[in-house]
Amino acid sequence: MDNEFEIPSGAKDRIVYIRPIALNDLPEEVQEQAMDAKDLVAVHNSDGEQLALVDGRRLAFILAREHDFEPVSIH
Repeated sequence: MDNEFEIPSGAKDRIVYIRPIALNDLPEEVQEQAMDAKDLVAVHNSDGEQLALVDGRRLAFILAREHDFEPVSIH
């Protein structure tokens, strides 16, 4: 889970959606990297594209705000 990622800075829609994700819902190679994660959370844009996968809701919100996005929690 130490992979670098880049959230597009020129996105028109500044809202991102934060949602919990089950480890079993991820591809095997990602599951192997995320084994130590306690609270997997995905960050998605308005088109449903996954922008990031982080360990913890709090980190997801911080990440979104650091990139000038407005995070919205979905369950």
